[in-house]
Amino acid sequence: DRVKGLLQALIGEEDPEKPYSDEELVILLKDKGVTVARRTVAKYRDILNIPSSSKRKKINMIKS
Repeated sequence: DRVKGLLQALIGEEDPEKPYSDEELVILLKDKGVTVARRTVAKYRDILNIPSSSKRKKINMIKS
């Protein structure tokens, strides 16, 4: 649950025009003391209904 919360917070704070990739999220989580695999980040992102970075970027372009 802690990892999911951190993941949501990181994505919530990202630049909408340059969203974090799963690999970048792994690095940011590691900086916060949480070691997870990229696949785990992708899995948790799916569970939280957060689209991939490319889809988040497209959604932002549509909103603009």
